Amino acid sequence: MKLPASLVRSPEVTKKEKWLGYLLGPAGALLLNAVLATYLNVYYTDVLNLTPLWGGIFLPVFPIVSKIIDAITNIIMGQVIDRTRTKEGKARPWLLLSAILVPVTGILLFTVPESNDTVKALWVMISYNLFYSFAYTIFNMSHGLMVPLSTRDSTARGGLSVFNQITTIMMSGILVALVFPMVIMPMIGVDKSKWISLMCILSIVALPLTLLEYFFTKERITEETEKADEQNKLSFGEQMRILFTDRYMLIIYGYFLVTTIGTTIKNIGLVYYCNYVLGTYNDGVTQMLVSVIGGIPMGVGIFAVWPLAKKFGKRNVTMVGCALITIGSLICWLFPTNLVIVLIGQFIKNTGGLPGSYVFMALFADCLDHMEWKSDLRIDGAAMSIYNIIAVAMVGIMTGVFNWMLAKAGYLAPFTAGSVAEASAKLAENGWAAQVALESLKPAADGVLTVALAQPHSVNWVIAFAFVGLEVFTSAIAFVLLFFLNVEKTIGKEQAEIKARHEKAEA
Repeated sequence: MKLPASLVRSPEVTKKEKWLGYLLGPAGALLLNAVLATYLNVYYTDVLNLTPLWGGIFLPVFPIVSKIIDAITNIIMGQVIDRTRTKEGKARPWLLLSAILVPVTGILLFTVPESNDTVKALWVMISYNLFYSFAYTIFNMSHGLMVPLSTRDSTARGGLSVFNQITTIMMSGILVALVFPMVIMPMIGVDKSKWISLMCILSIVALPLTLLEYFFTKERITEETEKADEQNKLSFGEQMRILFTDRYMLIIYGYFLVTTIGTTIKNIGLVYYCNYVLGTYNDGVTQMLVSVIGGIPMGVGIFAVWPLAKKFGKRNVTMVGCALITIGSLICWLFPTNLVIVLIGQFIKNTGGLPGSYVFMALFADCLDHMEWKSDLRIDGAAMSIYNIIAVAMVGIMTGVFNWMLAKAGYLAPFTAGSVAEASAKLAENGWAAQVALESLKPAADGVLTVALAQPHSVNWVIAFAFVGLEVFTSAIAFVLLFFLNVEKTIGKEQAEIKARHEKAEA
């Protein structure tokens, strides 16, 4: 089947490519994923009330088990990409398929039927795996390879990495962390129908934007290498041997693993932390302040991070960033209920997060080039499959760990009531205490009250550790790992040698 051609023809990276292919194109799928990373677990615990399901073991266990499937599909997808040969590249064609699959499976995640516990559990497990293990795996791997396969020009590639991450930061730092807590969450509360309507809209928006990414990207390195016969002969074991005998790949995978663990737990804990430790349930202010004050560096840093990385090195500025994240996290963890101090700590943390957010993929691409120089083979799909396994597996594993900690600590989900009298009766019946006075609660447009409960001290400690405590340790470990990542010292020479090899082969 002949695929639609890319609208990018230039041998050099173009402005349209940056703005449409790398900034705007990925926005739909990344927005959907950012919402899921922050709020899917809230939907499971607060809207569907799945925390007590199967004696409290369902939510901790199912995301972890699901990642076994996810790991397998990521490995398969890596092999598929490395063996895909079309005029439009080896990764880009899969963006077309993901443009359909991501919206459909995103909708299925939330349309859980009103039925018995077994039906609910099966729907949640199947829809979760259809999205993360299938649809988003296809998108995330093909999207993730666009920067490494776009060009071998380090400066242009670094610029694309920054543009790519601007979209991610905009989706998670502005819409999900700012608009959602201020406007969306107070509006939808724990009303399932409103959640479904919202997620249907977000899922559908991903379709045209993903198509935009397909049409305005180009795989110049794939066109340059054309070593299909050699790569097709490599077994999976040989590919893994090449990957895991390269020390720079091992280091960057280790760095990505520990930072992803810290970031994932933090993202999951954000809403709970603002609802119970720092503020009150869906107050529309606390999460907004944490996101805005803490997120200012992520916006301003767009203009500073790449010049600094060019001057001092991508590895070096990222190491400084890890040190700042450790310091900022420690400040927040020591005073988790003090809003002013937490905002200062969040500002420091997000300043430190700039290099890792904006230049990581350019650093990862340098490691891929080094591996190509060393082995004379390009195995981008296999390399990205390991990267993607880490990225998506940690979502499931850390969600399971977080839910297990919540359940063990005694988390109490909010409930809805038609009146203050009904809410009072339910509180008295169960021996619960409301987080705030019932008279001060504002009912939704349909008159329904959402009543949040005062959490035990053990729950608040778990939530605070998840949001501000864990990154004290993960960032310190990442700093140590980066100390040994010296790929930039020789990458210019290695890229020149790779180019000479291709020119000799063509001659």
